[in-house]
Amino acid sequence: MSFTNLYYKRTTGTPKACYVCYKPTTACLATINAVDFLYTCQTHLTDRGFVSAVQEEPAKPALSEDEIAKVKEEWEEKQKRKAEREREKEKEKKKVDKEKDKEKDEDDDKGKKDKKSMSPKSSPSPASPSTPKPSVAHQRFTLHRDIFTMRQTEHRRRRQAAQAKDLAPRLPGAPRGELA
Repeated sequence: MSFTNLYYKRTTGTPKACYVCYKPTTACLATINAVDFLYTCQTHLTDRGFVSAVQEEPAKPALSEDEIAKVKEEWEEKQKRKAEREREKEKEKKKVDKEKDKEKDEDDDKGKKDKKSMSPKSSPSPASPSTPKPSVAHQRFTLHRDIFTMRQTEHRRRRQAAQAKDLAPRLPGAPRGELA
């Protein structure tokens, strides 16, 4: 089972020895599914001979002043239209509210007698607005090709040792008798 040469920097709770210099560090480089991971100190994360940082996104070209002005004008026009629609909606609501108030006044006279006999209702509590948590983007790195080859070799050796350990009990034992 091989893995890709894309490692994410993560911070751990307990410091362990750096893969290169054995100094205690909490920075850990791990593959996306944690098949392979290694602890590295901050100085080795900046070393081009060990890892290279992967660019998040290519740089966007700068916008010209004309394009910025055009976008601003479009946005202002949209805001004006939106404000006009809001005013119209408020006017319609006021008209509807006035009609409802007239009906309520008539119903209140009749309802006062009924309210005295009814128990008071509890008002529903407003729902608390949920704020989405911002996703944390980890720094991405690629190991130098020689270091990555060493990691793959080490991973392969561990896997083969585990397979040999599983296979050993099923193999027949060596003969113990004398040769005749």
